[in-house]
Amino acid sequence: MTSATRFPARFSGASVGLLAFMLCCLALLAGCAQTAAAPGTTSMQEPITDSDEPEVRKRARIRIELAAGYFAEGQTTVALDEIKLALQADPTYAPAYALRGLVYMQLNNNALAEDSFKRAIQLNPRDPDALHNYGWFECQAGRYAQSTDLFRRALASPVYGGQARSLLAMGICQIRAGQLAEAEASLARSYELDAGNPIVAYNLASLQFRRGEASKAQFTIRRLNNTDLANAETLWLGIKVERQLQNTQAMTQLAQQLGRRYPESAQWAHYQRGAFNE
Repeated sequence: MTSATRFPARFSGASVGLLAFMLCCLALLAGCAQTAAAPGTTSMQEPITDSDEPEVRKRARIRIELAAGYFAEGQTTVALDEIKLALQADPTYAPAYALRGLVYMQLNNNALAEDSFKRAIQLNPRDPDALHNYGWFECQAGRYAQSTDLFRRALASPVYGGQARSLLAMGICQIRAGQLAEAEASLARSYELDAGNPIVAYNLASLQFRRGEASKAQFTIRRLNNTDLANAETLWLGIKVERQLQNTQAMTQLAQQLGRRYPESAQWAHYQRGAFNE
């Protein structure tokens, strides 16, 4: 995994190896509050009320809201039980299949995950949340063309509120596919929509630096390092960017921060050895 596809630990609260799970959680949490949408509708329509929601749909919706909460807390078995009960109440409830896909994806049961995502999209072909999650599944499977197509279908929805997260996920998948120019465009657009997101900022700056666009990377990483979200990894990237641009003073200031705040970090050890290419 290249540095441009990583989550700095301060941002995710988890190790870099949990990138896939963190993105799944981002996808889930962005869509779970919208699980009341009926099949064939988009997730941004006005809330369903008792007057227009059938009893079986209401039972399924409540179960899925509970399941989403359990899944967000890492209780996958309990979440799966709630999903099963939701589908018993209403086998046509598309959000239940979309969430089931995420749960099985986390459990590494790819066959059932894919079947769930396909069923969700079959029931509601224009649901951007389901398209996004299936797109990330396809990316994890290395099917990058299919992944990009699904993300773009999600992004095409005029009422989709998750544009920034889909652009971030698509950009990461494009990096994995070696499509660096396309990835930079996706990440840059995500950054425009959500400039305060440190995950987007770090990945964009890292990719810009990797592509030899040090001045662009400087603008992006400086904004991040000037916030309280900076960590050893972002400071280290900033050091390498300033070194590339021969800004000795800025590089020294960042190095002082790195050594003072993270003296036990691998990045500080790299700096002390002059290992700027590791």
